[in-house]
Amino acid sequence: APDFESSNRIFFSFAEPREEGNATSVASATLVLDGNGGGVLEDVEVIFRQQPSYDGTMHFGSRLVFAGDDVLYVTVGERSDAQVRDQAQDLGSGLGKIFRIDRSGAPLPDNPFVDHDTALPEIWSYGHRNLQSAALDGEGRLWTVEHGPRGGDELNRPEAGLNYGWPKVTYGVEYSGEKVGEGITSLEGTEQPVYYWDPSFAPSGMAYYQGEEFPQWNGAFLIGGLVSTGLVVVHIEGDRVAHEERVPLEQRVRDVAVGPDGAVLVVTGDRGSGKGQVLAPRPAP
Repeated sequence: APDFESSNRIFFSFAEPREEGNATSVASATLVLDGNGGGVLEDVEVIFRQQPSYDGTMHFGSRLVFAGDDVLYVTVGERSDAQVRDQAQDLGSGLGKIFRIDRSGAPLPDNPFVDHDTALPEIWSYGHRNLQSAALDGEGRLWTVEHGPRGGDELNRPEAGLNYGWPKVTYGVEYSGEKVGEGITSLEGTEQPVYYWDPSFAPSGMAYYQGEEFPQWNGAFLIGGLVSTGLVVVHIEGDRVAHEERVPLEQRVRDVAVGPDGAVLVVTGDRGSGKGQVLAPRPAP
């Protein structure tokens, strides 16, 4: 929580088993530290549940980003399978969306679809595939990177009520090599990505860099790469990508954070063993 230092309250998303299958949920809890580097969670409360549930194993998302004391963005996936992924275009479904809620899980009153009878009031934007990267820039605006299929990872700056195209529009193809849908990369009524990658690097955690430790990264997004096994550093000028650089780490990066001293920390995770490390990468000299 933004007031964690006084409240010790944390928020987390997780894949929740349900009678009808499973889906992404968001919970809050009080983190009680034991003074020895450990702790327990108390007063755990599930505040939000993605609907509908689906009996699948893929594309849960998700990232949580606070934008003020009582504004929480929640990104979720569209569950991948062909029989459900079209629901990313359905405002009555919670698949493939970015939600904007308060700390209790309620939709915010200025959300774009609050007054639409057939839309979920929590929705901020839609037409997303599998969002595992999200961060605010220096102006407090939300940016995301989502997994494309085979190619077509996308950097977006999601805005209220806009449609980001999936699965009608993509710069990638099916893993089989077949086209997705009609195989188109633009469609009236959908937004183009700010930037896209082909081949994919498989984006994970993401942070916006502002700090004195590495001035050459100021104003850049640091994005973890699963397939690329390192950091992708995206330099932004005028809301466009000026250039990118790669910091190889030879490990799958799951999350990225910037400390108060300007140091960069990444969490890695091995697909086979599940073991990981915390690393502190630096720019190339």
